[in-house]
Amino acid sequence: MAQVQMDGEELVSEENLNHEAEIIVEHFASSPLAPADSLWTTDATSSVRLRMEEGCLDEPITVHQMFKASVEKYGHMHALASKKNKKWEKITFIEYYQFCWTAARSFIKLGLERFHGVAILGFNSAEWFFSAVGAIMAGGIMTGIYATNSPEACQYVANDSKANIIVVENQKQLDKILQIRERLPHLKAIVQYSGQLQQKISNLYSWEEFMDLGLDIPEKQLEDIISSQRANQCCVLIYTSGTTGNPKGVMLSHDNITWTASHASMVGEVQPADTKQESLVSYLPLSHIAAQIYDLWTGIMFGELVYFAQPDALKGSLVNTLREVCPTSHMGVPRVWEKMMEKIKQGISQCGYVKKKLMTWAMSVSLEANQKDDEKPFLFSLADSLVLQRLRAELGLSCCQKFFSGAAPIGSETVQFFLGLNIRLYEAYGMSESTGPHFMSGPKAYKLPSCGKVVPGCRYKMANVDSEGTGEICFWGRNIFMGFLNMEDKTREALDEDGWLHSGDLGKIDEEGFLYITGRMKELIITAGGENVPPVPIEEAVKKELPIISNAMLIGDKRKFLSMLLTLKCCVDTETMEPTEELSVEAVDFCRQLGSQATKVSDIIERKDKEVYQAIQEGINRVNSAATSHAQRIQKWTIVRKDFSVSGGELGPTMKLHRPVVLQMYHKVIESLYQE
Repeated sequence: MAQVQMDGEELVSEENLNHEAEIIVEHFASSPLAPADSLWTTDATSSVRLRMEEGCLDEPITVHQMFKASVEKYGHMHALASKKNKKWEKITFIEYYQFCWTAARSFIKLGLERFHGVAILGFNSAEWFFSAVGAIMAGGIMTGIYATNSPEACQYVANDSKANIIVVENQKQLDKILQIRERLPHLKAIVQYSGQLQQKISNLYSWEEFMDLGLDIPEKQLEDIISSQRANQCCVLIYTSGTTGNPKGVMLSHDNITWTASHASMVGEVQPADTKQESLVSYLPLSHIAAQIYDLWTGIMFGELVYFAQPDALKGSLVNTLREVCPTSHMGVPRVWEKMMEKIKQGISQCGYVKKKLMTWAMSVSLEANQKDDEKPFLFSLADSLVLQRLRAELGLSCCQKFFSGAAPIGSETVQFFLGLNIRLYEAYGMSESTGPHFMSGPKAYKLPSCGKVVPGCRYKMANVDSEGTGEICFWGRNIFMGFLNMEDKTREALDEDGWLHSGDLGKIDEEGFLYITGRMKELIITAGGENVPPVPIEEAVKKELPIISNAMLIGDKRKFLSMLLTLKCCVDTETMEPTEELSVEAVDFCRQLGSQATKVSDIIERKDKEVYQAIQEGINRVNSAATSHAQRIQKWTIVRKDFSVSGGELGPTMKLHRPVVLQMYHKVIESLYQE
């Protein structure tokens, strides 16, 4: 029988757990929950049983109840800040709530039906938040669409979620919807929240027009809809970026959102505003669960002040916003932290000899001090006050106490680099299906290279554990999703008969309860000889050995040996975000140290640059020398012409490598590596 672990508790059998759950669910039958007999559903209008048990008996509440409680506590405090005409304009929680209320009445006026979608397509803004909360208040289901989606991808999400209204940022996003409008049978209206309307089209409204639409909707009509909502009903859809096939609509209940917003942040020691108001910058895609739970829902729950970055944040303006705002907490996906690291390294490399020496010394003192649990030595304090504080201030992180990384695994090189700046990156691990974090690092749950401990109130178990203690990580808790919309087979694949969510990730847990991810089951390479090879550790090792390498992807499934595709670090076109031909400063430095004069990717590829090719081979030899078996060695490799990117399709919206896409795109290149 599988053994189950809950944070800070003894191992208990699964049988007892299910029995406990039944008793507790009966105990809560009097709570205002909709009738439900199953833990999952694929129907947006249905309800589910909540996983209520010892350790997470908090009363289930709806999104509206959570917001109302926050308005009562933090009403006159600032909630949202937007930059208009070079000045920050702030609104209070009372005003925030009123804007959402007004938006909800306008959605009703436009004919939003119960459990139908309001899809939001655009960059983070106050209007994004008003639309999201207003849609839920009005009885709809809020759905984010990635701003990078093609018209066809937008059509799939809008259709699947039965979107009655689509809220778009600007003309660029509007054009996508106008291309597919005739193929959206549920669509009743489009609202544009930024920029002037450039054409007059029926059922297209500017934000100002939209906010005036519902003024004749009786307050009682909205109140009745809100009071009919139940915590175990669906209110949010998160679409997972489908690397193969269509994206899956992850249905999240009110309780998923409100419980997770309350509990996950506790590990990161997020403070409620009446103790100390936290501030953060919102810039990551809100259609992804990580940013949505961190920026939007936790912001409401804890009374945080959310500043909205400029739409070109990831093209370079984020640091300017951080410097202006000085947030107390900051979250990035690994690629954001990596880009920050590359920029700092570039800056250091251009410093004079003495300054460079001083920075290198300070960072090595900080790294050493941060890797020990002892009290920090005087030398560390000196290095921090003389050098590192200034460096953090240049990044806009001088007031920041908490630094989070999520949405994809972060490399050890990045973690160690930031420890050298006296910045601890707290890694969160989870998935859309667990409403974001299920395991989290924090000030009291920090151990490298783990993802921290299970969120209090959640459980985990390891399935099919091998002789080395590695197994599939399975989740249980109030954060577990309702099911995939209209996809029964996929839902049954994800949730077993007892309601445990199978993550598809492999990991091991140490005796203190820290989780270490070793790989993804789907990514696991099984060679022709039957050897199981997790690709990520090998890819990370290659990138660590060779600072010129941007992306590395291991190949070898059903093959006689392992090979690897490599891309070089190069500059990015700040307008299109496309990788260019020009090598980055770090890559050029690498070449100069070898005596190579290369400045472009084309100077190196196809074996044009013998020195660089030899250096890469030597780096791969060093990685191979540490391999656990001959089958885990890289036998062949090649450099592809262009770095991977979101626009190219090789990376997802959160910069996660889309392996099936890369395999398809570089099929001929890969086959040539395996020709005798």
